Amino acid sequence: MDQILSSIDAEIAKLEEAKRLLSGSPDLVPAVVRRGRPKGSTKAAPVAAPVKAKRVMSAEGRARIAEAQRKRHAARKRAAKKAAAALPPGLGGAVV
Repeated sequence: MDQILSSIDAEIAKLEEAKRLLSGSPDLVPAVVRRGRPKGSTKAAPVAAPVKAKRVMSAEGRARIAEAQRKRHAARKRAAKKAAAALPPGLGGAVV
């Protein structure tokens, strides 16, 4: 068992040496390439979120929206009443 482990260690050492020779000087190539700002770096300036202005609607605009909503509601109510009247009496239609 020890002989197998020592031969595996020797093979690993040979492969690492070959890799080092093929990739060039180990001083020029970083061991781990990390993306982004280096760990511990504090040079990045904090980014403040843009302040959005509060949107204010005029009384006239609110009144126009309210009136349009009343019209939509009335139209839907009329359509529902008309559809119910078209149904037979036992299924929600008008009783004659």
